Amino acid sequence: MTEYLKFYINGEWVDPAEPNTLEVINPATEEAIGRISMGSAADVDKAVQAARAAFESFSQTTREERLELMNAIVEVYKKRYNEMAAQISAEMGAPATFAQKAQAATGIGHFKTAIRVLKDYPFEETQGTTLLRKEPVGVCGLITPWNWPINQITCKVAPALAAGCTMVLKPSEVAPFNACLFAEILDEAGVPAGVFNLVNGDGPSVGEAMSSHPGIDMMSFTGSTRAGVAVAKAAADTVKRVAQELGGKSANIILEDADLARAVKGGVMGCMMNSGQSCNAPTRMLVPQDKMDEVIDIARATAEKVKVGDPNAEDTTIGPVVSEVQFNKIQALIEKGIEEGATVVTGGPGRPEGLNRGYYVRPTVFANVNNEMTIAREEIFGPVLTILGYADEEDAVRIANDTVYGLSGYVSSGDLAHAGKVAARLRTGNVHINNAMADPSAPFGGYKQSGNGREWGEFGFEEFLEVKAVMGAVPAEAAE
Repeated sequence: MTEYLKFYINGEWVDPAEPNTLEVINPATEEAIGRISMGSAADVDKAVQAARAAFESFSQTTREERLELMNAIVEVYKKRYNEMAAQISAEMGAPATFAQKAQAATGIGHFKTAIRVLKDYPFEETQGTTLLRKEPVGVCGLITPWNWPINQITCKVAPALAAGCTMVLKPSEVAPFNACLFAEILDEAGVPAGVFNLVNGDGPSVGEAMSSHPGIDMMSFTGSTRAGVAVAKAAADTVKRVAQELGGKSANIILEDADLARAVKGGVMGCMMNSGQSCNAPTRMLVPQDKMDEVIDIARATAEKVKVGDPNAEDTTIGPVVSEVQFNKIQALIEKGIEEGATVVTGGPGRPEGLNRGYYVRPTVFANVNNEMTIAREEIFGPVLTILGYADEEDAVRIANDTVYGLSGYVSSGDLAHAGKVAARLRTGNVHINNAMADPSAPFGGYKQSGNGREWGEFGFEEFLEVKAVMGAVPAEAAE
């Protein structure tokens, strides 16, 4: 059993203000694998005080000092890499190989990206006789989800540290152990006391206390749109900056001139990866209506090769979804798709054959879906793909943009210029052409109810900076 019954505050592991524990469940077995303490507003206040005190000195550190610190973090992370992968697999159900090669790898990836940005970033530039300075925004409140846990933690913590900010992290209480391990990594790497603080808890207690706290200058939140709205409302009274990476219902437009087999296979696997628990997954596949039957055959064959099973088994493609709550939500939406008349190509309700324990979901493909159906509009967050037919390219773009979300989009075509023209018309923060992989140096974030602000790379780094104009700081003769 893993137990983290203390919080990491001001460089020490300290007891919560009030004892209140929560069991952490392994979704593959439905059994408890450990416990954490759940925090309160009093714990948040203690962490914020530590972060505010540390900001005075950490915000004044040099670029070189922060680079040295971040490189040290990478080295310690490498030493504990296997522990990180195993912890993520156990608490959120990712297959062991996927946790090792993808989930845990993002932690180092975001630090290396932040290091590259920090090395050459222009914190000062002149404009006539005015000096423009980029300075750390202050104390940051960070709230992260369970689906790509260390990815979302490090894509906030790394740029915040690089910018010279201090912070309080509330990871998801569903998959919290990787965050506690990460706190140990930062401590061993020599992060100064108070710069990084961790308080476990849920949204209504710790999350709301952070969002409304007058001592926090910025909130960076990743999670559902519903919870993001709550964070923004709680933050409004103190007029703090709020950056949000929220839900998605990304359209995958397969154009007439695409390599149909390749595009459909890639789209199916992109949707199923991580058990469908990715906010930018290509969950709405848009195909020419006259090719629907051919697409159905390819999608069925691809989805039926997805092996659902024990995360520790070598032949497992996807593991369980993260919790009973998520399992029940996904099952209800699958039933809703059937009720509303969508065609079940493969999969459907219930667990896969032979799996009677664990939150396992059958890889499910619906076809002949229209964009008014619930499964085409709501974020399912499971291994469930919806296939919609379109009449022509105009119709495809219209359907793709007919959503409250705008996180990501996908376009497949045999002509890059053609794909680029369609990509330009999608109201989304990201577009993947021909199932291109994500670029960790490119900005990640969305339009509309998928959030505001950007993460990753230089754009993510700049979210943690304020701009100051110092007039008259440059001699007139130097400005000429």
